[in-house]
Amino acid sequence: MSQVTIYTTRHCLYCVSAKRLLSSKGIAPVEIDVEQPAAALAEMMQRSGRRTVPQIFVNDMHVGGFDDLARLNDKGSLDALLYA
Repeated sequence: MSQVTIYTTRHCLYCVSAKRLLSSKGIAPVEIDVEQPAAALAEMMQRSGRRTVPQIFVNDMHVGGFDDLARLNDKGSLDALLYA
């Protein structure tokens, strides 16, 4: 099973949706709150090139945000990525 990392904030509805989708697949992601500590935001921006949350990584591959994750799921590609 792949390791999933998700950068989030506490009040992000897209973050909640991404975690819910991953949970439905039996995945408990490593969650990094970019509000605490401040260095987490810099790390997320360096890894993803983006400032918005969520930012989702499967192993070291940047998947993107919730919309990208949902699109992979809708295409049937997410399971292969998660269970590789």
